[in-house]
Amino acid sequence: MPAKGWIDVSDQYCKGCELCISACPQEVIALDMSRLTPKGYHPAHLHKDGCTGCAICALVCPDAAITVYREVTRASVPA
Repeated sequence: MPAKGWIDVSDQYCKGCELCISACPQEVIALDMSRLTPKGYHPAHLHKDGCTGCAICALVCPDAAITVYREVTRASVPA
């Protein structure tokens, strides 16, 4: 069973550069064309399920706008 994850994108820092979109191996990130950040950019967001929390998007983000969360399952917690 693949890991489940999600991202939180900071409206303060995201400038819609799309680097995270091209880097996402699961292809679950897109620009949110329905809203703008305070600086006038369309921010990145998860547009469908499938995020595994791999954090590649956060690594390529030049503005450190993405925080990645990964669900901890019992199998991955040491006894």
